[in-house]
Amino acid sequence: MTLFRFACALALAAPCGLVHAVEIDGRIDPAEWQDARHVTDFRKTQPLTGEPGSLPTEAWILATPDGLAIAFRATHPASVPRTRQKVQRDFDAQVDRVNAFIDFDGDGRTGYAFTVSSTGGIADEIITNENQFSNDWDGQWRHAVSEDEQGWSVELLIPWHTAPMRDGTDGQRTLKVFLARVIGSTGERMAWPQASFERPRFLSDFAPVTVPRYDQSLLAITPYVSGLYDNVGGRSDFNAGGDLFWKPNGRFQLTATLKPDFGQVEADDLVVNFSATETFISDKRPFFTENQGIFELTTPSDDSQQLYTRRVGSTGDITAAVKLNGSLGKVNYGLFSADEDGATGRSYHALRVVRDFETQNVGAMLTRVDDPWRDRDATVLGVDHNWRPTARWNVRTRLLGSRIEQAGNEVDDVGATVWADYEMDHGWRQQWIAMHFGNDLQLNDFGYLSRNSTNYLHWEIRKRFTDLPEDSRYSSKDWRWRVSSSHNNHGDKLNDQFRVSRQGQLRNGSYEYGQINVNSAGLSDMLLRGNGVVRMPANFNTYFEYERPRKGDWAHETEMEVVSGGLAGNRKLGGGVGYTGTYFINDAFSLYGGFYALYTPDWLVWQREDLVGGFKRRQMSLDAGVDWVMSDRHELRVKMQAIALDARVQDAWRFDPAGHALAASDTVEDFSVRNLGFQVRYRYELAPLSYLYVVYARGGYEQRTGTDGVDNLLQDSFRLRDDEQLVVKLSYRFEI
Repeated sequence: MTLFRFACALALAAPCGLVHAVEIDGRIDPAEWQDARHVTDFRKTQPLTGEPGSLPTEAWILATPDGLAIAFRATHPASVPRTRQKVQRDFDAQVDRVNAFIDFDGDGRTGYAFTVSSTGGIADEIITNENQFSNDWDGQWRHAVSEDEQGWSVELLIPWHTAPMRDGTDGQRTLKVFLARVIGSTGERMAWPQASFERPRFLSDFAPVTVPRYDQSLLAITPYVSGLYDNVGGRSDFNAGGDLFWKPNGRFQLTATLKPDFGQVEADDLVVNFSATETFISDKRPFFTENQGIFELTTPSDDSQQLYTRRVGSTGDITAAVKLNGSLGKVNYGLFSADEDGATGRSYHALRVVRDFETQNVGAMLTRVDDPWRDRDATVLGVDHNWRPTARWNVRTRLLGSRIEQAGNEVDDVGATVWADYEMDHGWRQQWIAMHFGNDLQLNDFGYLSRNSTNYLHWEIRKRFTDLPEDSRYSSKDWRWRVSSSHNNHGDKLNDQFRVSRQGQLRNGSYEYGQINVNSAGLSDMLLRGNGVVRMPANFNTYFEYERPRKGDWAHETEMEVVSGGLAGNRKLGGGVGYTGTYFINDAFSLYGGFYALYTPDWLVWQREDLVGGFKRRQMSLDAGVDWVMSDRHELRVKMQAIALDARVQDAWRFDPAGHALAASDTVEDFSVRNLGFQVRYRYELAPLSYLYVVYARGGYEQRTGTDGVDNLLQDSFRLRDDEQLVVKLSYRFEI
C-alpha cells in the first residue's frame, strides 16, 4: 500500500485513485470512461428554446494525467441527412460537428474552443469578452472520429499545457465547460449547459466541473527555414528563425520567438480604402496568437483594442519577442516584449494583471512603445472591470489613458466606456452603451482605435422569437431596434441614428440577416483630415445577406445593399449586389466563385487641404478559388481576388469654417484603381503544428488618373505583376 501511495504522489499530486489513460481512437470504450462525468441533458440553443435536442447526444468528461478527455456520442438516424464534406483547419462550413469549450480558470475571462467535424476536420479558437471568437490561434490537441449506421462518435484529448491555469485547492481544480453538437443539415445546435453565444453572457454561463489537479510540463522548440524567390526582382532570400514554448507547470508559461516571418504563407483579403479610418487586419503569426487572451482589453468601438499585435513588425523586421503568462493565487499576469531592427525599428512592451472575484473581475494593462526614429514614446494605461451582479446582468467598464512624449512635448488624454446588457423574460433583452474618447487619446502606437474625439450613447432592445409554427420557414428570428447619438469632443453632432435589424435561422439550415440605418444630418470631422468639418445631410443605408449551406453539390451566398449619402443625401441612391456559389465536385474538392458590384453616385474623396472631389464610383470585385482536402495532412488552396474601381468626377468642393460646401474651381481628375491578389498554397502537416508550405503568390496595385471602364480595368488587373514570389517554408515542432 505504501508503494502504491508513493506512485500516486508521483502522478503530479493527483488524488489517490487509479486513472487509466484513454486511447483516443474515436471508439468509446465503456471501461475507459467508467469514471467520467456523463452528460445527457443536451438542450436546443439554436433556436434558443431550451427544449431537448431533436437527436440523442451523450458526452463524457474525464480528467487524466495526459489531459482533459472528452467524448461525444451523436445518434444520427438514416432519416436525417449527414454531411460528408471534408473541411480544412479552422473551417466555418455548416457541417455535422461537436464543440468542447473550456475555461480552464473558470473565471469567465478566456475560453478555448475545440471543434471536430464528423469527417475528422478540426477548428480551434479563443473566446474573450464573453462571446468574441478568434480563430487565429492553433493549439496542439488530439482527436479521433468513428462512424456507424446509428451515428458517429468523437474522442478528444486536450493537454494540460494548452493554457496557463491556477493551482486549485486541495488537489482539485474547477474548470468551466460547454459542450455542443450541431446538425449540419438543419443548423440546430444542442448544448450542455443551456448557454448561447447569442446572449451577452456566454463564458460566464459555462457549467463548473471539478476535476483532480494535474500538472503537465512542456518544452517545445519550433525552428523554421524559408526560401523565397522573387520573380520580378530576380533575387532570392533565405530566412530562419524559431519559436519556443516552455511550460514548467500549470502556473507559468513562456513563449519566445526569434526572427518570426510575417506570414508569407497567409493571404489577407484585398482592401481598397480611401477613408480616414485604418483597416483592421487580424494576426495569424503563431507567436502572437499563442495564449494571447490575457492581453485582451477592448471597448465597444469597432475592433478597438489596447494591444494590436499587427503593429509589431510593421516598421521593421522583428528581431525577437517574448511573452510570459502565469498566475499567482487568484491573480493572472502577462508580460509582452518585442523589438524591431533597422533604423525605424520600435520596441513594444506590455504588462497585464487580472484579479478574479466571485461575481466580477478587474484588470489593468500598461503598454509602452519606444520609437527613437520619431523621438516618440507612447504609454497607455487601461483598466477593465467586468461585473455580473445577477444571472440577468452583465456590465463591462473600461478606462483608458494615454501619454505621448515627442520631441520634448507631452500630450495626455483619457477615455472611458461602459456597456450593460440585461436579459429579460420571454426573449427580450436590453443594452446600453456609453463611450467617451478625448481629443488627444492615442492608442494606435500599439493598439487600434478607429477614431478618438468621441461621445457616443445608444440604447437597444431585442426580441428573440423561437415559438414559431412548425410550418414556418424559420426556426427562429431575432429582432433588434437601436437609437444612438454621436458627438465629437468639441460638441459637434456627428449624427443620430435609428437602426432596425433582423437575424433569421431557417429550418433548412440557411441564415438571413437584414438591417436598415436611418441617419440624421450631422458633421464629418474626419473627411478633411484635420482641415475643417463637412456638413452632411440626412441619409440611410440598408443591407441584406442570405447564406444557404451545401445542399447536394451547391452552396450559395447572396448580399445586397441600397444606400444614400455624400453631399447629395437622399437625393441620389446607390447600392451593391453580390453572389458567391460553391460547387462540390466531391466531399473533398470544391470550387467557388463570386462577385460584388458597387455603385455610388456621390462618393466623396479627400484631395488636399479642404478640397474634396465628388465622384461617381463603379466598383467590381471578383473572388474565386479552389479548396482540396487531399487527406488529413495534405491540403491545397487556390485563392484569387481582383478589384476594379472607376471614379468619374462630378463636382469639386471646398468648405467654409461652418462646414458648408462651396463649389470649387480646382481641378480634380478622374481616377481608377486595379488590384490583384493570387495565391496557390500547398500545406503538408508533418506532425502536430509542424508544416511544409509551398506557396506561389502574385499580385499588384495600381492607381492612375483617367478611367477606362470597370470591365477593362478588371481585365487589366489580371496583368498586374508588382510581386511574383515562390516561397517554401518548413517548420517542425520538437517537444522535449
